[in-house]
Amino acid sequence: MEKLKQRILKESSVLSNDVLRMDALINHQVDPELIMEMGREFADRFEGQSITKVITVESSGIPAAFATALTLGVPLVFARRKKTLIADPDVYCERVPSFTKGMVTDIMVSKQFLSAKDHVLYIDDIIANGDAAKGLIKIIETSGASLAGFGVVVEKTFQSGGKSLREQGVRVESLVQISSLENGEITFE
Repeated sequence: MEKLKQRILKESSVLSNDVLRMDALINHQVDPELIMEMGREFADRFEGQSITKVITVESSGIPAAFATALTLGVPLVFARRKKTLIADPDVYCERVPSFTKGMVTDIMVSKQFLSAKDHVLYIDDIIANGDAAKGLIKIIETSGASLAGFGVVVEKTFQSGGKSLREQGVRVESLVQISSLENGEITFE
């Protein structure tokens, strides 16, 4: 998506050779029109896959996943990172390290919302090492649901996440691929 690339160049900032801050676009502030374009693009790329649900991990993946689910006309399910007082106790759960948070967290999906009847599309904001993605895919597999693929807004190809998922046979569709953040410069593939 050329428009997304231009917005990343204009509104994002490189924090290190590994970290890109996209707060003005998808991680803190959200441009609804741009998010809806992303959702339409993901829906087009996975057209004809008989998707029953879109799934993501809270919280930054929710806007793009919501736009995709709305376009496809299916429910959105998101994995929670924190257990609440009213949370369903019957959940699928995986421990995953977070690259940006620098800590390990649990991700949980209620068994009520994910079953062997589902064919899900996983949408997320960014993939670096792919730990959260691997954890959510493990939850999908444990539930018996099938995975149509993984759509990601930004793939950092200089990190192993996307490549690792492809090697596992997962269809990965990236709206933008970044090959380097060296010297504070964003380089696209």
